[in-house]
Amino acid sequence: MTLIDGKATAAAIKKEIAEKVAGIVANGGRRPHLAAILVGHDGGSETYVANKVKACEECGFESTLIRYESDVTEQELLDKVRELNEDNSVDGFIVQLPLPGHINEQKITEAIDYRKDVDGFTPVNVGRMAIGLPCFISATPKGILELLRRYNIPTRGKHCVIIGRSNIVGKPMAQLMLQKIYGDSTVTVCHSHTDNLKEICRTADILIAAIGRPAFVTADMVKPGATVIDVGTTRVADASRKSGFRLQGDVDFDTVAPLCSYITPVPGGVGPMTISMLMLNTLLATERDW
Repeated sequence: MTLIDGKATAAAIKKEIAEKVAGIVANGGRRPHLAAILVGHDGGSETYVANKVKACEECGFESTLIRYESDVTEQELLDKVRELNEDNSVDGFIVQLPLPGHINEQKITEAIDYRKDVDGFTPVNVGRMAIGLPCFISATPKGILELLRRYNIPTRGKHCVIIGRSNIVGKPMAQLMLQKIYGDSTVTVCHSHTDNLKEICRTADILIAAIGRPAFVTADMVKPGATVIDVGTTRVADASRKSGFRLQGDVDFDTVAPLCSYITPVPGGVGPMTISMLMLNTLLATERDW
């Protein structure tokens, strides 16, 4: 069994980006510029955006954080999105989700120029991805692809089973693993109403769990020699930890890992890749011609 080290891989990717940016600047070019809009003071969002700012520093990017209180109006946000769309000094930007209940998240997302949508959430980018056109791929699926590629895990012709059909992970992951230019796999998507779920999972060469149910995938669901990618990160109570909790993936790691050829841990697997892929998308935003 080989442990897929997302933390080390993400660090290597950020180092590669920093070297490329240093070369751009040395040749008289402009540093990539990522902007982020943060509304309110949600603890998870605060941490995530702080990590993005730190990653920008590591990669040599310019970053701008735009903060609003939770009572900001939808129109104010739309106006700021349009301003960033038109700002030629900003290569890409994100609107950190979730937003307060009085704001229509989809309306805000759709207002973002797809050419600056480094989160890859706009319908235009999702549509371009689905038919294989150049686009920004959302960070988690892109990170999984990068892990598979860097660990030389064969995907062509393999059976990839994805548990979960979210717009953020499950659906785009299925599209990417299906396409020739990415996974070139045979893909099955399972969900809460799938019959014979265990039997289907046991046929997977590559099993991707993205449902947010701690330790859901057990040893009797995994074919010996499979690659298992665990996207789940749920806080579960743990009195032995100072924080009072630990992060648990969707996979029962202790029982599943001995069966696998490759497996991602939680934490330290898919999670660290997310921000490094956002950085990679921002670099792409400075180079794109579409």
